[in-house]
Amino acid sequence: MVFLSSSGRAIMGDDSVMNPDFIINHKFPEVFPTFAALFSIGLTSQLKYLPGFTFDPRLLLHGQQYIEIYKPLPSNCSLQNKSSIVGLHDKGKATIIEVEVLSYVKETGEPLCMNRTTIYLRGAGGFPKSSKPYSVSKYPRDQTSSKPPRTQPFAVHEERTQPSQALLYRLSGDYNPLHSDPMVAEVAGFSRPILHGLCTLGFAIRAIIKTICNGDASLIKAISGRFLLHVYPGETLITEMWLEGLRII
Repeated sequence: MVFLSSSGRAIMGDDSVMNPDFIINHKFPEVFPTFAALFSIGLTSQLKYLPGFTFDPRLLLHGQQYIEIYKPLPSNCSLQNKSSIVGLHDKGKATIIEVEVLSYVKETGEPLCMNRTTIYLRGAGGFPKSSKPYSVSKYPRDQTSSKPPRTQPFAVHEERTQPSQALLYRLSGDYNPLHSDPMVAEVAGFSRPILHGLCTLGFAIRAIIKTICNGDASLIKAISGRFLLHVYPGETLITEMWLEGLRII
């Protein structure tokens, strides 16, 4: 699974040789930071069981992902996940749900990481018993989002995705047919299957580690990404980076 996630997420770019630091070497396998997002990957399949919600899963979109990493991710352990809904917003023709998942090492109870996933459900808004658009959140609205500065970026990294990128990343466990089935993609309003947002995020984090962190993935403590536009497999991603103290925007 570590191999598949690393390959599907960010190694099948222009590099002709896979980076062994994020797959396996003679000492130990090193886990890519955004692998933590897979711990909550089954959430979308459980949303249909929420009481009072009716929506077409083909119209579900991943809006934002926030990850806090409390310790280096192990390559082999049992996890225990605790999930809760921390935000619910009625947007009229859509609903936004924020789900938080805390992941622990099962044997010790030691906290490993936290995922906060924002999911956009088109066609599921307009709560009937609400006199005005309902909106509640455990966190400030813009706590995990940043606007790019208007200055020139500190660094720029360009990398081409592969035409099969979405199918390879799908093997990590995200089986949403939006990324593999042309008919589902058409219903959702796209000309063909799109790339997973988390795969795009993986490309960005890999660019940061390679360009600014000198290959040291342990420097990544928190990750936030908002998915504003879709990416088609085969397109080129340009990652622009700005330094703001210890943060990289």
